Amino acid sequence: MRPITLTLAVALATAASGAALADEKLPPDQQTKVEAMLKQEGFTKWKEIELDDGMIEVDDAIDASGKQFDLKLDPKTLAIVKREAE
Repeated sequence: MRPITLTLAVALATAASGAALADEKLPPDQQTKVEAMLKQEGFTKWKEIELDDGMIEVDDAIDASGKQFDLKLDPKTLAIVKREAE
């Protein structure tokens, strides 16, 4: 019975640590600023905006020409620091 208990404890600890590293939603005021910046930069749609590893991530942002990108933004300046085509 001990090996099963140990295995269960390790599995639970791993799941709990993964939850602590989960992406976070932005505060509403910052979300509004990010959306305004995206529109200003010519993006028309996007799926999700979240904070992950200290950077703002925008998933599946679509520009005026219909191209899709994943973006990383500086959380202080909202500058696009990484633009990855999908």
